[in-house]
Amino acid sequence: MLHIRPAQAPDVPVILSLIRGLAEYERAPGEVKATEADLLRDGFGAKPLFHVVLAEWEGAPVGFAFFFFNYSTWHGRSGLYLEDLFVEPAFRGCGIGKALLVHLARIAVAEGCKRYQWQVLDWNEPAIQFYESMGARVLREWLTVRVDGDALARLAASEVTVRPPAPR
Repeated sequence: MLHIRPAQAPDVPVILSLIRGLAEYERAPGEVKATEADLLRDGFGAKPLFHVVLAEWEGAPVGFAFFFFNYSTWHGRSGLYLEDLFVEPAFRGCGIGKALLVHLARIAVAEGCKRYQWQVLDWNEPAIQFYESMGARVLREWLTVRVDGDALARLAASEVTVRPPAPR
């Protein structure tokens, strides 16, 4: 009854709907700024910036995993970064989330990735326990750093003065 498949350009409205469902779950419904045009341009052109797999139950979309490949300078290999994972509330507890995570793990292994990682909100204890039950480690010593909006524009416009190092 469950089918996981790569998303295609005609799936963009479904993907955006699932992204909005995730934002609702994460208590940030007004934060989604992405449009169908953004997703179509960036995910389904000649050089996609991301990939999506859809989970379908009896032909209807019920979840998705949104991911891209990054690179580990320490390992000298690519990694798979899961940006978003979401399963519709009525389908949680059925194994669909785990099926999506396993599907991406298989992609990571097939692509020769040395890591597969994602983030979880610190208040989402059920998800943390779920991830740990599958062998994932929550790296609590790492903190996300983000610059966006006006702060990003100010940083980009900053003047930088570089000086030689002090004599030894």
